[in-house]
Amino acid sequence: MAEKEGFRVYNSMTQQKEIFNAHVPGRVGMYVCGVTAYDLSHIGHARAAVNFDVLYRYLQHLGYEVTYVRNFTDVDDKIIRRANELGEEPLNLSNRFCQEYLVDMADLQCLTPTHQPRVSEHMEQIKDMITQIINNDSAYAVDGDVYFSVDKSPNYGQLSGQKLENNRAGERVAVDTRKRNPADFALWKAAKPDEPSWDSPWGPGRPGWHIECSAMSAHYLSYSFDIHGGGIDLIFPHHENEIAQSCAACQESHVSYWMHNGHVTNNSEKMSKSLGNFFTIRQITERYHPLALRLFLLSAHYRSPLNYTVLQLESASDAVYYIYQTLQDCEDALSPFQQESLKEGPERKSKTARVTPAAQECISKLRSEFQSKMSDDLNTAQILTSAFQEALKFINGSLNILKKKQQKQQLSVVQSLIELEKEVKAVLNILGLLSSSTYSEVLLQLKDKALKRAGLEESYVLNQIEERKLARENKDFLKSDQIRAALTLKGIALMDVGKETIWRPCIPVEPVQPAQPVEQEHNTLPVEQNTVTTG
Repeated sequence: MAEKEGFRVYNSMTQQKEIFNAHVPGRVGMYVCGVTAYDLSHIGHARAAVNFDVLYRYLQHLGYEVTYVRNFTDVDDKIIRRANELGEEPLNLSNRFCQEYLVDMADLQCLTPTHQPRVSEHMEQIKDMITQIINNDSAYAVDGDVYFSVDKSPNYGQLSGQKLENNRAGERVAVDTRKRNPADFALWKAAKPDEPSWDSPWGPGRPGWHIECSAMSAHYLSYSFDIHGGGIDLIFPHHENEIAQSCAACQESHVSYWMHNGHVTNNSEKMSKSLGNFFTIRQITERYHPLALRLFLLSAHYRSPLNYTVLQLESASDAVYYIYQTLQDCEDALSPFQQESLKEGPERKSKTARVTPAAQECISKLRSEFQSKMSDDLNTAQILTSAFQEALKFINGSLNILKKKQQKQQLSVVQSLIELEKEVKAVLNILGLLSSSTYSEVLLQLKDKALKRAGLEESYVLNQIEERKLARENKDFLKSDQIRAALTLKGIALMDVGKETIWRPCIPVEPVQPAQPVEQEHNTLPVEQNTVTTG
């Protein structure tokens, strides 16, 4: 209960951290703006998805029953434009990329939201809301188009601080002299030749951008709900317009907390279409394990800019390997004791030892630090450092004690390891970093990715290990060192364990070249910025 009561989130509306209080005790309604499905998703989309997935997981950890809604925009100018270029039906194209997005989300271990509505499937709700806004004298129809009248919204700009004159024509705000105010925005667009359209009281057409989220959030969560999230670029005009039109449709409309994630940059330069410097999720996961990408995305506070570099991904990959190798070693060490426990049955209970004071202190510190960081506006950037690293170090130290077979300490050490492993896994699970695959499977996957980045086959690495072994036997230590150094440059570390030499991935001394950004002529349309474009 204390953990739930102490949870604070940053509210973009008030521009300060606030204690989280659910609108309905024990239940949370959360709406997050999803992707416009006309292309493969990039790591800006991934950042939003992963950060709000962590929020979803943490709210459930706190005991809330969460209704999580993340939409798809499958009707949009960009979709129509791309479909025309490819000679494909717009809805078929958007459906294809919706499915591709879901594949990426599964790879990144994002939980499936409660609802994933699509614009094309909610036309009745959208038209009903537009009708209500017109009836409340906040919108007007012109030649089959319907515009929202910003002059009827006295609090317009409350989220962004923007003034009306700044709502200028742009990417999705059409220039139209028929508007009563240049800042008025489209709720409904009259049909154009060879574009998908739906019948409406104003004639055939399709929705404007902003009305989609207002209608779908109201449909699934009511007009008043707890959290509305998205990329920081959506604050204005998208979320500002959402507030205006939702309040025009229903005066009781209210979102308690507005949450926004920051941009992703590439080598400290904002990813953009004009620079051609963005990466799709697939480009990254072809070379790095999805867990490494997820860890990288959580390595900065969600509201801060996140700088993409190869070194950052290499570091994240190395951290994931260390975590899973530690868990694998722990599992291997505990296996004989657990098998023995099964054989002994109920009699084993009398032999159960207590966790050592040192282990209990380590567990308590990990639990306390995790709660402290997560309750402070999801500060994931600092969770896998101090106490978590100490816990992994403690596990490895305890494993060394077991190897020495010090009988007097074995039972308490085993129990300590069991409890520590549980605590580490609990942290990883809430962060979405606990794979459904076995530890050994994840380690093999990480090694396969490392070999791919290095451009090597494992047979070559094993051959080099034999060459190095022979060189050492011949006391040719210069050659031995050269073999090890050459592999290290490519991200392959040789480790001497007793009389055996094994290999594992490592951070290259000189990082390998990253995947090339999507080029303009690629079969993927570049997006204009890395943050989430929404419906």
